[in-house]
Amino acid sequence: MSLKLLTINKIGIAISKEKRLDAAYYFVNAVFDELEKKSSCKVKTLDELRVRISSGSYVDTYINKQDGVPYLRVGNIKPFTIDEQDKSLVFVSSNVPEKIKVKENDLIMGRTQATVEKLGVASLIDKYIEGSVISQHVSKVTTDNNISPFYLIGFLNSKFYKAQTSLATHGDTRVELTHSQLRKVRVFIPNEEVVKNIEGKVKKIIETNRHSIYKINEAKRILKHDIDIISNNKNKYFSVSLSTIQDFGIWNSRSHLPKYVDIENEINSKFETVPLEKISSIEKGIEIGSDNYQTELFKEDGDYAFIRTSDITNYEVDIFPDYFVSRTIAESLNNTAEAGEIIFSKDGIIGETAIISKYDKVVIGSGFVKIKLNSDAFSYNITPEYLFTILLLDETGFFPAIRRTVIASTIPHLRVERLKKIRIPIVDKDSIDKITELIKEAYELKDEKKKLIIEIRKEIDSYYNII
Repeated sequence: MSLKLLTINKIGIAISKEKRLDAAYYFVNAVFDELEKKSSCKVKTLDELRVRISSGSYVDTYINKQDGVPYLRVGNIKPFTIDEQDKSLVFVSSNVPEKIKVKENDLIMGRTQATVEKLGVASLIDKYIEGSVISQHVSKVTTDNNISPFYLIGFLNSKFYKAQTSLATHGDTRVELTHSQLRKVRVFIPNEEVVKNIEGKVKKIIETNRHSIYKINEAKRILKHDIDIISNNKNKYFSVSLSTIQDFGIWNSRSHLPKYVDIENEINSKFETVPLEKISSIEKGIEIGSDNYQTELFKEDGDYAFIRTSDITNYEVDIFPDYFVSRTIAESLNNTAEAGEIIFSKDGIIGETAIISKYDKVVIGSGFVKIKLNSDAFSYNITPEYLFTILLLDETGFFPAIRRTVIASTIPHLRVERLKKIRIPIVDKDSIDKITELIKEAYELKDEKKKLIIEIRKEIDSYYNII
Protein backbone atom coordinates (compact mmCIF):
# COMPACT_ATOMS: atom_id res chain seq x y z
CA MET A 1 0.00 0.00 0.00
CA SER A 2 1.48 3.34 -1.05
CA LEU A 3 1.85 6.15 1.46
CA LYS A 4 0.05 9.39 0.69
CA LEU A 5 1.12 12.67 2.26
CA LEU A 6 -1.28 15.54 2.79
CA THR A 7 -0.31 18.90 4.21
CA ILE A 8 -2.84 21.19 5.88
CA ASN A 9 -1.63 24.48 7.28
CA LYS A 10 -2.90 26.15 10.42
CA ILE A 11 -5.01 28.65 8.49
CA GLY A 12 -6.73 25.83 6.59
CA ILE A 13 -7.78 24.26 9.89
CA ALA A 14 -8.82 27.60 11.37
CA ILE A 15 -11.13 28.53 8.49
CA SER A 16 -12.78 25.11 8.26
CA LYS A 17 -16.23 24.90 9.84
CA GLU A 18 -15.42 21.84 11.95
CA LYS A 19 -11.86 22.89 12.92
CA ARG A 20 -10.99 19.23 13.30
CA LEU A 21 -7.45 18.05 13.97
CA ASP A 22 -7.74 14.46 12.70
CA ALA A 23 -5.82 13.82 9.48
CA ALA A 24 -8.41 11.39 8.12
CA TYR A 25 -11.02 14.15 7.90
CA TYR A 26 -8.87 16.28 5.62
CA PHE A 27 -7.66 13.30 3.62
CA VAL A 28 -11.21 12.17 2.78
CA ASN A 29 -12.16 15.67 1.64
CA ALA A 30 -8.97 15.90 -0.42
CA VAL A 31 -9.92 12.65 -2.19
CA PHE A 32 -13.21 14.15 -3.36
CA ASP A 33 -11.55 17.44 -4.35
CA GLU A 34 -9.06 15.55 -6.51
CA LEU A 35 -11.79 13.37 -8.00
CA GLU A 36 -13.78 16.42 -9.03
CA LYS A 37 -10.67 18.08 -10.48
CA LYS A 38 -9.33 15.09 -12.42
CA SER A 39 -12.52 13.51 -13.73
CA SER A 40 -15.86 14.41 -15.25
CA CYS A 41 -17.63 13.41 -12.05
CA LYS A 42 -19.79 15.88 -10.22
CA VAL A 43 -19.29 15.99 -6.47
CA LYS A 44 -22.17 17.18 -4.31
CA THR A 45 -23.19 16.84 -0.69
CA LEU A 46 -26.48 15.19 0.19
CA ASP A 47 -27.63 18.64 1.27
CA GLU A 48 -26.85 20.07 -2.18
CA LEU A 49 -28.77 17.16 -3.72
CA ARG A 50 -31.78 18.29 -1.67
CA VAL A 51 -32.50 14.89 -0.17
CA ARG A 52 -34.91 14.85 2.76
CA ILE A 53 -33.55 13.30 5.95
CA SER A 54 -35.60 12.29 8.99
CA SER A 55 -35.50 9.81 11.85
CA GLY A 56 -37.90 7.22 13.16
CA SER A 57 -39.34 7.03 16.64
CA TYR A 58 -39.36 4.77 19.66
CA VAL A 59 -42.31 2.37 19.74
CA ASP A 60 -42.46 0.26 22.88
CA THR A 61 -45.47 -1.97 22.19
CA TYR A 62 -44.97 -4.98 19.93
CA ILE A 63 -47.90 -6.93 18.50
CA ASN A 64 -48.27 -10.11 16.45
CA LYS A 65 -47.30 -10.30 12.79
CA GLN A 66 -50.88 -10.70 11.54
CA ASP A 67 -52.06 -7.44 13.12
CA GLY A 68 -48.98 -5.30 12.69
CA VAL A 69 -46.36 -3.93 10.33
CA PRO A 70 -42.58 -4.50 10.52
CA TYR A 71 -40.68 -2.25 12.94
CA LEU A 72 -37.30 -1.75 11.29
CA ARG A 73 -34.34 -1.41 13.64
CA VAL A 74 -30.64 -1.01 12.97
CA GLY A 75 -30.09 -4.78 12.95
CA ASN A 76 -32.54 -5.20 10.07
CA ILE A 77 -30.54 -2.92 7.78
CA LYS A 78 -28.14 -4.79 5.52
CA PRO A 79 -26.34 -3.74 2.31
CA PHE A 80 -29.01 -2.87 -0.29
CA THR A 81 -31.86 -4.87 1.28
CA ILE A 82 -33.68 -5.39 4.58
CA ASP A 83 -33.26 -8.55 6.66
CA GLU A 84 -36.82 -9.92 6.77
CA GLN A 85 -36.28 -13.18 8.64
CA ASP A 86 -38.92 -13.82 11.29
CA LYS A 87 -36.24 -14.09 13.96
CA SER A 88 -35.04 -10.59 13.07
CA LEU A 89 -38.33 -8.71 12.84
CA VAL A 90 -40.77 -7.39 15.40
CA PHE A 91 -44.14 -5.83 14.56
CA VAL A 92 -45.98 -2.73 15.73
CA SER A 93 -49.32 -1.07 15.07
CA SER A 94 -49.63 0.84 11.80
CA ASN A 95 -51.45 3.56 13.74
CA VAL A 96 -48.35 5.76 14.05
CA PRO A 97 -47.39 9.07 12.40
CA GLU A 98 -46.80 8.77 8.65
CA LYS A 99 -43.43 10.50 8.96
CA ILE A 100 -41.92 7.44 10.69
CA LYS A 101 -43.15 5.05 7.99
CA VAL A 102 -41.20 4.24 4.84
CA LYS A 103 -42.28 4.32 1.23
CA GLU A 104 -41.02 2.51 -1.85
CA ASN A 105 -37.55 3.75 -2.92
CA ASP A 106 -36.81 5.40 0.43
CA LEU A 107 -33.32 4.65 1.75
CA ILE A 108 -32.76 3.86 5.40
CA MET A 109 -29.57 3.57 7.42
CA GLY A 110 -28.53 3.07 11.02
CA ARG A 111 -27.55 6.40 12.55
CA THR A 112 -26.27 5.00 15.84
CA GLN A 113 -24.10 1.96 16.42
CA ALA A 114 -21.72 0.42 18.92
CA THR A 115 -18.72 0.87 16.60
CA VAL A 116 -17.78 2.97 13.59
CA GLU A 117 -17.40 -0.16 11.47
CA LYS A 118 -21.12 -0.93 11.67
CA LEU A 119 -22.36 2.61 11.17
CA GLY A 120 -24.39 3.85 8.22
CA VAL A 121 -25.12 0.59 6.35
CA ALA A 122 -27.91 1.46 3.90
CA SER A 123 -30.94 -0.43 2.51
CA LEU A 124 -33.49 0.43 -0.16
CA ILE A 125 -37.19 -0.06 0.57
CA ASP A 126 -39.17 -2.01 -2.02
CA LYS A 127 -42.94 -2.03 -2.43
CA TYR A 128 -43.39 -5.20 -0.35
CA ILE A 129 -42.18 -3.55 2.87
CA GLU A 130 -43.61 -0.10 2.16
CA GLY A 131 -45.50 1.12 5.23
CA SER A 132 -43.01 -0.36 7.70
CA VAL A 133 -42.13 1.78 10.73
CA ILE A 134 -38.56 2.85 11.57
CA SER A 135 -37.03 3.13 15.03
CA GLN A 136 -35.43 6.21 16.54
CA HIS A 137 -31.95 4.88 15.66
CA VAL A 138 -32.73 4.77 11.94
CA SER A 139 -32.44 7.65 9.45
CA LYS A 140 -34.66 7.85 6.37
CA VAL A 141 -33.41 9.48 3.16
CA THR A 142 -35.91 10.45 0.48
CA THR A 143 -34.60 11.60 -2.88
CA ASP A 144 -36.10 13.73 -5.63
CA ASN A 145 -35.08 14.35 -9.25
CA ASN A 146 -31.59 15.54 -8.30
CA ILE A 147 -30.33 11.99 -7.79
CA SER A 148 -31.68 8.50 -8.40
CA PRO A 149 -32.31 6.41 -5.26
CA PHE A 150 -30.92 3.42 -7.19
CA TYR A 151 -27.59 5.11 -7.84
CA LEU A 152 -27.48 6.59 -4.34
CA ILE A 153 -27.95 3.21 -2.64
CA GLY A 154 -25.01 1.90 -4.69
CA PHE A 155 -22.87 4.81 -3.53
CA LEU A 156 -23.98 4.42 0.09
CA ASN A 157 -22.59 0.88 0.07
CA SER A 158 -19.17 1.92 -1.28
CA LYS A 159 -15.83 2.56 0.37
CA PHE A 160 -16.15 6.24 -0.56
CA TYR A 161 -19.15 6.43 1.75
CA LYS A 162 -17.69 4.23 4.50
CA ALA A 163 -14.62 6.46 4.64
CA GLN A 164 -16.92 9.35 5.51
CA THR A 165 -19.05 7.53 8.09
CA SER A 166 -15.82 6.48 9.83
CA LEU A 167 -15.42 10.16 10.77
CA ALA A 168 -18.73 10.26 12.63
CA THR A 169 -19.27 11.68 16.11
CA HIS A 170 -18.30 9.53 19.09
CA GLY A 171 -20.77 9.67 21.98
CA ASP A 172 -20.29 8.37 25.51
CA THR A 173 -21.27 4.79 24.64
CA ARG A 174 -22.34 4.88 20.98
CA VAL A 175 -21.15 6.20 17.64
CA GLU A 176 -23.63 8.52 15.97
CA LEU A 177 -24.03 9.87 12.45
CA THR A 178 -26.06 13.02 13.08
CA HIS A 179 -28.36 14.51 10.46
CA SER A 180 -26.05 17.50 10.07
CA GLN A 181 -23.11 15.14 9.41
CA LEU A 182 -25.18 13.05 7.01
CA ARG A 183 -26.14 16.13 5.00
CA LYS A 184 -22.41 16.85 4.53
CA VAL A 185 -21.70 13.40 3.07
CA ARG A 186 -20.18 13.95 -0.36
CA VAL A 187 -21.43 11.92 -3.31
CA PHE A 188 -19.71 11.72 -6.67
CA ILE A 189 -21.92 11.35 -9.70
CA PRO A 190 -20.25 9.95 -12.84
CA ASN A 191 -21.53 10.32 -16.41
CA GLU A 192 -25.10 9.36 -17.24
CA GLU A 193 -24.17 6.07 -18.91
CA VAL A 194 -22.38 4.84 -15.76
CA VAL A 195 -25.23 6.00 -13.53
CA LYS A 196 -27.83 4.21 -15.68
CA ASN A 197 -25.76 1.02 -15.64
CA ILE A 198 -25.56 1.08 -11.84
CA GLU A 199 -29.27 1.89 -11.56
CA GLY A 200 -30.15 -1.12 -13.69
CA LYS A 201 -28.02 -3.43 -11.57
CA VAL A 202 -29.53 -2.13 -8.33
CA LYS A 203 -33.06 -2.67 -9.66
CA LYS A 204 -32.05 -6.24 -10.52
CA ILE A 205 -30.62 -6.71 -7.00
CA ILE A 206 -33.93 -5.67 -5.44
CA GLU A 207 -35.86 -7.92 -7.83
CA THR A 208 -33.71 -11.02 -7.33
CA ASN A 209 -33.74 -10.53 -3.56
CA ARG A 210 -37.54 -10.49 -3.51
CA HIS A 211 -37.86 -13.53 -5.78
CA SER A 212 -35.36 -15.54 -3.73
CA ILE A 213 -37.28 -14.83 -0.52
CA TYR A 214 -40.51 -15.88 -2.22
CA LYS A 215 -39.05 -19.21 -3.38
CA ILE A 216 -37.68 -20.02 0.08
CA ASN A 217 -41.03 -19.20 1.68
CA GLU A 218 -42.77 -21.39 -0.90
CA ALA A 219 -40.44 -24.29 -0.05
CA LYS A 220 -41.25 -23.79 3.64
CA ARG A 221 -44.97 -23.73 2.83
CA ILE A 222 -44.76 -27.08 0.97
CA LEU A 223 -42.87 -28.68 3.85
CA LYS A 224 -45.23 -27.27 6.47
CA HIS A 225 -48.20 -28.60 4.49
CA ASP A 226 -46.64 -32.05 4.26
CA ILE A 227 -45.73 -32.14 7.94
CA ASP A 228 -49.35 -31.12 8.75
CA ILE A 229 -48.95 -30.71 12.50
CA ILE A 230 -52.11 -31.21 14.53
CA SER A 231 -50.68 -30.62 18.00
CA ASN A 232 -51.26 -27.12 19.35
CA ASN A 233 -50.76 -27.63 23.06
CA LYS A 234 -50.45 -24.23 24.74
CA ASN A 235 -50.88 -25.37 28.33
CA LYS A 236 -49.12 -23.03 30.74
CA TYR A 237 -48.97 -25.67 33.43
CA PHE A 238 -47.63 -29.18 32.96
CA SER A 239 -45.81 -31.90 34.81
CA VAL A 240 -42.92 -34.13 33.74
CA SER A 241 -41.68 -37.29 35.40
CA LEU A 242 -38.18 -37.41 36.81
CA SER A 243 -37.31 -40.33 34.53
CA THR A 244 -38.33 -38.29 31.45
CA ILE A 245 -36.05 -35.45 32.49
CA GLN A 246 -33.20 -37.88 33.16
CA ASP A 247 -33.66 -39.57 29.78
CA PHE A 248 -33.64 -36.26 27.90
CA GLY A 249 -30.68 -34.98 29.92
CA ILE A 250 -31.66 -31.31 30.30
CA TRP A 251 -33.11 -30.02 33.55
CA ASN A 252 -35.09 -26.97 32.51
CA SER A 253 -38.80 -26.43 31.93
CA ARG A 254 -38.58 -25.09 28.37
CA SER A 255 -37.07 -28.35 27.11
CA HIS A 256 -40.21 -30.15 28.23
CA LEU A 257 -42.90 -27.70 27.09
CA PRO A 258 -45.86 -29.70 25.69
CA LYS A 259 -45.84 -27.51 22.57
CA TYR A 260 -42.32 -28.68 21.65
CA VAL A 261 -42.60 -32.24 22.92
CA ASP A 262 -45.95 -32.98 21.24
CA ILE A 263 -44.85 -31.63 17.86
CA GLU A 264 -41.65 -33.66 17.95
CA ASN A 265 -43.52 -36.81 18.98
CA GLU A 266 -46.13 -36.30 16.27
CA ILE A 267 -43.50 -35.93 13.55
CA ASN A 268 -41.65 -39.03 14.76
CA SER A 269 -44.87 -41.05 14.72
CA LYS A 270 -46.02 -39.89 11.26
CA PHE A 271 -42.75 -40.12 9.31
CA GLU A 272 -39.65 -42.15 8.93
CA THR A 273 -36.96 -40.09 10.62
CA VAL A 274 -33.20 -40.24 10.75
CA PRO A 275 -30.83 -38.52 13.22
CA LEU A 276 -28.84 -35.65 11.75
CA GLU A 277 -25.56 -37.30 12.75
CA LYS A 278 -26.31 -40.32 10.51
CA ILE A 279 -26.67 -38.32 7.29
CA SER A 280 -24.09 -35.57 7.75
CA SER A 281 -20.76 -34.46 9.09
CA ILE A 282 -20.94 -31.54 11.50
CA GLU A 283 -18.01 -29.27 12.25
CA LYS A 284 -17.87 -26.34 14.66
CA GLY A 285 -16.79 -22.88 13.61
CA ILE A 286 -13.83 -21.19 15.23
CA GLU A 287 -13.07 -18.08 17.25
CA ILE A 288 -10.09 -16.21 15.83
CA GLY A 289 -9.89 -13.51 18.51
CA SER A 290 -10.84 -9.87 18.09
CA ASP A 291 -7.18 -8.90 17.70
CA ASN A 292 -7.30 -10.57 14.28
CA TYR A 293 -10.41 -8.73 13.07
CA GLN A 294 -10.01 -6.41 10.08
CA THR A 295 -12.67 -3.93 9.06
CA GLU A 296 -13.62 -3.58 5.44
CA LEU A 297 -11.78 -0.29 4.93
CA PHE A 298 -8.48 -1.93 5.84
CA LYS A 299 -8.85 -5.44 4.45
CA GLU A 300 -6.67 -6.63 1.59
CA ASP A 301 -7.70 -8.44 -1.58
CA GLY A 302 -7.89 -12.14 -0.78
CA ASP A 303 -8.92 -11.69 2.86
CA TYR A 304 -11.82 -13.78 4.16
CA ALA A 305 -15.09 -12.55 5.64
CA PHE A 306 -15.49 -13.59 9.29
CA ILE A 307 -19.12 -14.59 9.80
CA ARG A 308 -20.89 -14.23 13.14
CA THR A 309 -24.56 -14.82 13.95
CA SER A 310 -25.41 -11.17 13.16
CA ASP A 311 -24.11 -11.67 9.60
CA ILE A 312 -26.97 -13.84 8.33
CA THR A 313 -29.62 -12.01 6.37
CA ASN A 314 -32.58 -13.56 4.56
CA TYR A 315 -31.02 -17.04 4.89
CA GLU A 316 -27.71 -16.04 3.32
CA VAL A 317 -24.30 -14.82 4.40
CA ASP A 318 -23.92 -11.03 4.34
CA ILE A 319 -21.53 -10.23 1.51
CA PHE A 320 -20.05 -7.30 3.48
CA PRO A 321 -20.08 -8.34 7.16
CA ASP A 322 -18.63 -6.32 10.03
CA TYR A 323 -15.26 -8.07 10.10
CA PHE A 324 -12.71 -9.82 7.92
CA VAL A 325 -9.65 -11.95 8.64
CA SER A 326 -6.40 -12.06 6.73
CA ARG A 327 -5.95 -14.77 4.13
CA THR A 328 -2.86 -16.09 5.95
CA ILE A 329 -4.73 -16.59 9.21
CA ALA A 330 -7.87 -17.93 7.55
CA GLU A 331 -6.05 -20.59 5.55
CA SER A 332 -3.87 -21.61 8.48
CA LEU A 333 -7.02 -22.42 10.48
CA ASN A 334 -8.16 -25.01 7.93
CA ASN A 335 -11.75 -24.13 8.83
CA THR A 336 -13.05 -22.21 5.83
CA ALA A 337 -16.59 -22.92 4.62
CA GLU A 338 -17.25 -24.43 1.20
CA ALA A 339 -19.98 -23.56 -1.29
CA GLY A 340 -23.05 -25.72 -0.70
CA GLU A 341 -22.43 -26.30 3.01
CA ILE A 342 -25.24 -25.44 5.43
CA ILE A 343 -24.43 -23.30 8.44
CA PHE A 344 -26.60 -23.29 11.57
CA SER A 345 -26.15 -21.05 14.62
CA LYS A 346 -25.80 -22.78 17.97
CA ASP A 347 -24.93 -19.86 20.27
CA GLY A 348 -26.81 -16.68 21.07
CA ILE A 349 -29.49 -16.54 18.39
CA ILE A 350 -30.28 -20.22 17.87
CA GLY A 351 -31.25 -21.48 14.43
CA GLU A 352 -29.85 -18.88 12.02
CA THR A 353 -29.58 -20.94 8.84
CA ALA A 354 -27.91 -20.31 5.48
CA ILE A 355 -26.28 -22.08 2.56
CA ILE A 356 -22.78 -20.97 1.62
CA SER A 357 -22.66 -19.38 -1.85
CA LYS A 358 -19.88 -19.62 -4.41
CA TYR A 359 -19.38 -15.89 -3.79
CA ASP A 360 -18.86 -16.38 -0.05
CA LYS A 361 -15.20 -16.51 0.90
CA VAL A 362 -15.70 -17.01 4.60
CA VAL A 363 -14.53 -18.33 7.92
CA ILE A 364 -17.45 -18.97 10.26
CA GLY A 365 -17.37 -18.02 13.91
CA SER A 366 -17.65 -20.36 16.87
CA GLY A 367 -21.37 -19.62 17.14
CA PHE A 368 -22.02 -21.77 14.05
CA VAL A 369 -21.68 -25.32 12.87
CA LYS A 370 -21.07 -26.38 9.26
CA ILE A 371 -23.22 -29.25 8.05
CA LYS A 372 -22.33 -31.34 5.01
CA LEU A 373 -24.32 -34.34 3.82
CA ASN A 374 -22.59 -37.71 3.62
CA SER A 375 -23.29 -40.67 1.32
CA ASP A 376 -25.97 -42.09 3.67
CA ALA A 377 -28.19 -39.06 3.02
CA PHE A 378 -28.80 -40.04 -0.58
CA SER A 379 -30.27 -43.40 0.39
CA TYR A 380 -33.03 -41.40 2.12
CA ASN A 381 -33.43 -39.04 -0.89
CA ILE A 382 -32.22 -36.17 1.33
CA THR A 383 -30.63 -33.27 -0.53
CA PRO A 384 -28.75 -30.28 0.94
CA GLU A 385 -31.65 -28.05 -0.10
CA TYR A 386 -34.21 -30.26 1.63
CA LEU A 387 -32.13 -30.44 4.83
CA PHE A 388 -31.75 -26.64 4.74
CA THR A 389 -35.56 -26.27 4.61
CA ILE A 390 -36.02 -28.79 7.42
CA LEU A 391 -33.66 -26.77 9.63
CA LEU A 392 -35.38 -23.53 8.62
CA LEU A 393 -38.91 -24.57 9.54
CA ASP A 394 -39.91 -24.01 13.18
CA GLU A 395 -41.55 -27.41 13.62
CA THR A 396 -38.65 -29.44 12.25
CA GLY A 397 -35.63 -27.22 12.93
CA PHE A 398 -35.99 -24.42 15.45
CA PHE A 399 -38.27 -26.16 17.98
CA PRO A 400 -36.11 -29.30 18.24
CA ALA A 401 -33.01 -27.08 18.50
CA ILE A 402 -34.42 -24.78 21.17
CA ARG A 403 -35.54 -27.84 23.18
CA ARG A 404 -31.92 -28.91 23.37
CA THR A 405 -30.53 -25.47 24.20
CA VAL A 406 -29.31 -24.40 27.63
CA ILE A 407 -28.14 -21.06 29.00
CA ALA A 408 -24.35 -21.20 29.25
CA SER A 409 -23.25 -18.42 31.63
CA THR A 410 -25.13 -15.62 29.85
CA ILE A 411 -26.11 -16.80 26.35
CA PRO A 412 -28.12 -19.70 24.90
CA HIS A 413 -25.90 -22.58 23.81
CA LEU A 414 -26.72 -25.71 21.81
CA ARG A 415 -24.09 -28.40 22.17
CA VAL A 416 -23.12 -30.12 18.93
CA GLU A 417 -23.73 -33.53 20.53
CA ARG A 418 -27.36 -32.56 21.13
CA LEU A 419 -27.80 -31.00 17.71
CA LYS A 420 -26.69 -34.27 16.13
CA LYS A 421 -29.62 -36.07 17.80
CA ILE A 422 -32.30 -34.01 16.07
CA ARG A 423 -34.28 -36.34 13.86
CA ILE A 424 -34.92 -35.40 10.24
CA PRO A 425 -38.35 -36.44 8.86
CA ILE A 426 -38.48 -37.81 5.34
CA VAL A 427 -41.54 -36.70 3.38
CA ASP A 428 -42.55 -38.06 -0.03
CA LYS A 429 -40.05 -37.84 -2.88
CA ASP A 430 -42.19 -35.50 -5.00
CA SER A 431 -42.22 -32.91 -2.22
CA ILE A 432 -38.50 -33.29 -1.61
CA ASP A 433 -37.89 -32.75 -5.34
CA LYS A 434 -40.09 -29.62 -5.40
CA ILE A 435 -38.43 -28.20 -2.30
CA THR A 436 -34.98 -28.97 -3.70
CA GLU A 437 -35.73 -27.22 -6.98
CA LEU A 438 -37.17 -24.11 -5.27
CA ILE A 439 -34.17 -23.72 -2.97
CA LYS A 440 -31.74 -24.23 -5.85
CA GLU A 441 -33.54 -21.51 -7.80
CA ALA A 442 -33.55 -19.23 -4.74
CA TYR A 443 -29.80 -19.54 -4.32
CA GLU A 444 -29.14 -19.03 -8.00
CA LEU A 445 -30.96 -15.72 -7.58
CA LYS A 446 -28.92 -14.96 -4.47
CA ASP A 447 -25.73 -15.69 -6.43
CA GLU A 448 -26.86 -13.31 -9.15
CA LYS A 449 -27.58 -10.65 -6.52
CA LYS A 450 -24.14 -11.02 -4.94
CA LYS A 451 -22.46 -10.90 -8.34
CA LEU A 452 -24.23 -7.61 -9.10
CA ILE A 453 -23.33 -6.12 -5.70
CA ILE A 454 -19.67 -6.99 -6.26
CA GLU A 455 -19.77 -5.45 -9.75
CA ILE A 456 -21.32 -2.21 -8.46
CA ARG A 457 -18.80 -2.01 -5.65
CA LYS A 458 -15.87 -2.50 -8.01
CA GLU A 459 -17.27 0.05 -10.47
CA ILE A 460 -17.71 2.78 -7.86
CA ASP A 461 -14.50 2.06 -5.97
CA SER A 462 -12.51 2.03 -9.23
CA TYR A 463 -12.80 5.82 -9.30
CA TYR A 464 -10.18 5.93 -6.57
CA ASN A 465 -7.63 5.05 -9.27
CA ILE A 466 -8.27 8.43 -10.90
CA ILE A 467 -6.85 10.25 -7.90
